[in-house]
Amino acid sequence: MRKRSSGAAPRGPARDRHATARFVPVMTRFLPALKQFLRYASVGAVATAVHYALLVLAVEALGWPAFVASGFGAVVGAQVAYAGNRHFTFAHHGEVRASWPRFQATALAGALLGMAIVALGVRLGTHYVLAQMAATGVSLVLTFAINRVWAFRA
Repeated sequence: MRKRSSGAAPRGPARDRHATARFVPVMTRFLPALKQFLRYASVGAVATAVHYALLVLAVEALGWPAFVASGFGAVVGAQVAYAGNRHFTFAHHGEVRASWPRFQATALAGALLGMAIVALGVRLGTHYVLAQMAATGVSLVLTFAINRVWAFRA
């Protein structure tokens, strides 16, 4: 029977405990951000429902171009998102006059990016709602990162 050198990795159950011991600190570091992202996504789902409803209404009933309707829906949806994220996602108690303009700037950047994605998608022959879905996914990740470190910073 060979002896293991002191530098060798443990085998069997000892190895599993060792891997778990390394994994737990990593998860405890990222778990709060993950929970916050899930809250952000939940608030975003409500705001997105408002956005999409206005998008479809403006295109179908009012005859607006899809990219303009996308921007309009995004602006209204952003107000819904601000209220939800301020209270539910980030539990922000700082000054509204500091966080609101930052959030709006972030929402504007997300809306402009979304409008560009919708315009490109429509130009390429994609249905405007499918293009908006792609825009929403890209904007979700980008705006969460910006809002977390800038708009709602502690």
